[in-house]
Amino acid sequence: MERNIFYILGIEICVKKSNILDEKTDAIVNPANVLLKMGGGLARKMKEKGGEIIEKEAIKYGKINPGDAIFTNAGDLTNKYIIHTATVDENFKTNYEIIRNCMKNTYKLAEKLNIKSISFPALGCGTGKLKSEKVAEIMIEETLKYLSGKFELEKINFVIYKKRDYENFVSVFEKYLKNLTKKTYKNPIPTVDIIIEYKEGIVLIERKNYPFGWAIPGGFVEYGESCEETAIREAKEETGLDIENLKQFKTYSAPGRDPRFHTISTVFIAKGKGNLKSGDDAKNAGIFNKNNLPDNIAFDHRNIIEEYFKFRINKLRSS
Repeated sequence: MERNIFYILGIEICVKKSNILDEKTDAIVNPANVLLKMGGGLARKMKEKGGEIIEKEAIKYGKINPGDAIFTNAGDLTNKYIIHTATVDENFKTNYEIIRNCMKNTYKLAEKLNIKSISFPALGCGTGKLKSEKVAEIMIEETLKYLSGKFELEKINFVIYKKRDYENFVSVFEKYLKNLTKKTYKNPIPTVDIIIEYKEGIVLIERKNYPFGWAIPGGFVEYGESCEETAIREAKEETGLDIENLKQFKTYSAPGRDPRFHTISTVFIAKGKGNLKSGDDAKNAGIFNKNNLPDNIAFDHRNIIEEYFKFRINKLRSS
């Protein structure tokens, strides 16, 4: 089997020359018509192999708009689902904007189904007779847009039947992905830390995990999450506190500040509300001021705390 595999953000993206009916991914995509009848092309082959039940389930949805997507069970196929997306209108005509909407709506449905793997054919290149180079550009662009948010998929296959179309897909995907995967291979990791002002002091947590010691509450930014959202989540998970008046303080990025790997931390200042209680990877939580800081402070957090107290003193003097 001819195939090219790319890895980005922990996702395997594979372009292969094969028959999509042989795929064992959670879902496969059917380039459907708006009536969802499976009388020709790839749809007919899916019905022949998977059973009439697939079409019977699909047409219960009624007529859909070009670019829309619905799902059915996969009948006797090895997949869990078939996602049917209307690549042509009622006159069996299509355009590149319809294909773009097909991709967007298929990914939205994949998230609702909470699936981990999916296989696409070359949408619009059969009955629609669209140029496979342009279709490949649209399909990878919409895939990258999908991957820019929160996502559940771990494997995305583009299964191309015709040799020429396969070659065009590989050429386009290499143009989009090869340079991108090089750039994202070895980058610093984004994190946040939150200096929580609480009861005449600031909150520090004692870490359960390496590197051990006391630290400012914080953690890794999850994919599809803003730094502010991470700060709110981590504060709650590690200290039990809700935070308000969240404001950026500084960014710390020196290599070696974290003994495990290179991190870039956006540090926030916030007010804490509620009852302080250690949680998540925090063994203990305590309230400290400038004069009673613990001896063992992890990362570069002693330096951050000292700069914070200088900032507070200068602010008081200027007020």
